Amino acid sequence: EEKNQEMSTNLKYLSLGILVFQTTSLVLTMRYSRTLKEEGPRYLSSTAVVIAELLKILACVLLVYKDSKCNLRTLNRVLHDEILNKPMETLKLAVPSGIYTLQNNLLYVALSNLDAATYQVTYQLKILTTALFSVLMLSKKLGVYQWLSLVILMTGVAFVQWPSDSQATAAKEHSAGSQFVGLIAVLIACFSSGFAGVYFEKILKETKQSVWIRNIQLGFFGSIFGLMGVYIYDGEQLSKNGFFQGYNKLTWIVVVLQALGGLVIAAVIKYADNILKGFATSLSIILSTLISYFWLQDFVPTSVFFFGAILVIAATFLYGYDPKPAGNPIKA
Repeated sequence: EEKNQEMSTNLKYLSLGILVFQTTSLVLTMRYSRTLKEEGPRYLSSTAVVIAELLKILACVLLVYKDSKCNLRTLNRVLHDEILNKPMETLKLAVPSGIYTLQNNLLYVALSNLDAATYQVTYQLKILTTALFSVLMLSKKLGVYQWLSLVILMTGVAFVQWPSDSQATAAKEHSAGSQFVGLIAVLIACFSSGFAGVYFEKILKETKQSVWIRNIQLGFFGSIFGLMGVYIYDGEQLSKNGFFQGYNKLTWIVVVLQALGGLVIAAVIKYADNILKGFATSLSIILSTLISYFWLQDFVPTSVFFFGAILVIAATFLYGYDPKPAGNPIKA
């Protein structure tokens, strides 16, 4: 029993560690790939989203194949039984999948209307919405320490993203109207993200189905919604330059990292929970900011930034802190 518990704790932290690594490298390569000066058209982010979903499905099919002892007939049967013969179970995943797609598009709207700092702080609200939905939908009980750590986390992230003077002048260029649109977009994304994450966690924890089967179902709907997005947003560009326009090695790295992210997140939700996933993301914001300072040299950290970073790290440990009941406490 104890060994199992230790094992699951290790898995929990391993999956969180990988998530921090994946998110950080994704943020950096994505930013680099979007700012790189290149000949010809730039790749369409909407197509990158679809390719990532398809890669994720492929990876999961391979993992299910491995689980079914590398027997094609077994694989075929598993996929058939679990996905086609349980249409209602599969359809359940259209909900989080549709919300995730909506959310990806909302974030583009938000980033077009807000400066990066405001966007990042506001988007961290999703850690709180996730906690609220966990309490409501999974009847999770959070202790005093955990609520406290959530508040500290929010404060820390706000400090980390506190705009410096150079950013403040840039922010003035955005009109009040578009700022409002951006804020609404982020807020809807926060609620939808919290809801979809917890809904997915509920499905993962209530059924016997493997996490990989669940991901194939998610990816299936994700690809369909994503393709709709490609045609709605980038239909014109697509007919001019084709689906893979502007793809290079870096684009593929971004796409693979994004697909990997989907898998890691599923593992984290299975072994840890959605709230911890939020912490991992916050840590990765700090990491990517530091790396961008040392490596891309496009950011100068302030003392406020470091203060915020310390708060985020403290909050992460506090959330996982489990006060051991001492001896036999005297009842007051």
